[in-house]
Amino acid sequence: MEPSNDVALDIIVTNVVSVFRTRCHLNLRTIGLEGTNVIYKPEVGKVLMKLRKPRITASIWSSGKIICTGATSEEEAKLGARRLARCLQKIGFKVRFSDFKVVNVLAVCSLPFQIRLIEFTKNNRPIASYEPEIHPAATYRIKNLRSTVQVFSTGNITVTGPNVQSVASAVEQIYPLLFECQKTLS
Repeated sequence: MEPSNDVALDIIVTNVVSVFRTRCHLNLRTIGLEGTNVIYKPEVGKVLMKLRKPRITASIWSSGKIICTGATSEEEAKLGARRLARCLQKIGFKVRFSDFKVVNVLAVCSLPFQIRLIEFTKNNRPIASYEPEIHPAATYRIKNLRSTVQVFSTGNITVTGPNVQSVASAVEQIYPLLFECQKTLS
C-alpha cells in the first residue's frame, strides 16, 4: 500500500496557550475581591480567572502579564484574552491590551491504522525516542517546526507546536514515516 495524498486526517486542536500584557500594574487582592469567577492564590502570587465563553482559564500576575489556556483556536484565544482585558478594565484598572501572542498549541489526531513503535523508532533513531518503561508513546521532535509529536501504538498522535500551522505541517511530515511502520492486520 502506498500512502495516498487523499487521506483526510482530523486534527483536533484541544488547547491553545497564549500570553499578553496589560501595560499596567495589577492589584491581585482587588481582582480577588471584586472580580467574578476568580481564585486568589497569594502564596503563588497570582489570580486565576475563568471565563465561560470562550471557555478559558487565565493566570494573572501583578506585573500585568496574563497567560490564557483552554482555547480551541487561535481566534478564540485572542477573543478570550481581549474579554479578560475588558473584565479588568471594568474592575478599574487602566488596562491596554498589548503583546498578544500564541505560545503553544496542543492537538490530537487519530490515524486509521496502528503503529509498530519499535520499528518506527529504529527507522528514525536520532530524532525519535521510545522508552516503554517511562512513557507508552514514542516521541518525535521536529526542530525546524519547533514541534513535538507523541506517537501511540493505537495510532493516536498528540502534537504540540508554537502555532496551528506548524502542528498541521508536523502531521503532514510524520504521516509517511508512520504509514511505513503500520501494523498489518493478521
